[in-house]
Amino acid sequence: ECAADAYHKLLLTAPQAEHARAYLKQRGFERETIDTFHLGYSMDSWDAQRTHLLGQGFSVEEQLKAGMLVQRDEGGTYDRFRHRLMIPICDRRGRVIAFAGRVLDPEDQPKYMNSPQTALFDKSQVLFGYHLASRAIRDADTAVVVEGYMDVMIPYQAGFRNVVAPMGTALTEAHLKA
Repeated sequence: ECAADAYHKLLLTAPQAEHARAYLKQRGFERETIDTFHLGYSMDSWDAQRTHLLGQGFSVEEQLKAGMLVQRDEGGTYDRFRHRLMIPICDRRGRVIAFAGRVLDPEDQPKYMNSPQTALFDKSQVLFGYHLASRAIRDADTAVVVEGYMDVMIPYQAGFRNVVAPMGTALTEAHLKA
């Protein structure tokens, strides 16, 4: 939650996030959708988020366990997400458990980078957007399963609230049980 809040604030206010704001505008995102999905921006830095989270009382070990940092082979760590549009991934109750980072520079790869599997996050068991779609799915007795994050957020903005997506993986039995 702390990382998601920091990313969101950067997206809304940081001059370095102008490219991310322009990307969202070009894709047709409205401010309400940006806020609903708590979209954010990760700085083009090797340690900005680590430094922020250390200042909030989170140890390097905790950040590694949460998938926020990558351990270097030669020692030390670096921020997993750099210069990306940040998409929080939430559990059924709406608690942030992971992130997807979308590149802003077409030359960067991979296009999407998810948090690694952690004690809280297993992408084969979580449907993106489910915490926002569950009531609409029950009411409509229908779930629309789409390919990716943007495919959930734009229809949500247009009023289609029963849309969810697996995250770069095939639809699993665990997804269907959600």
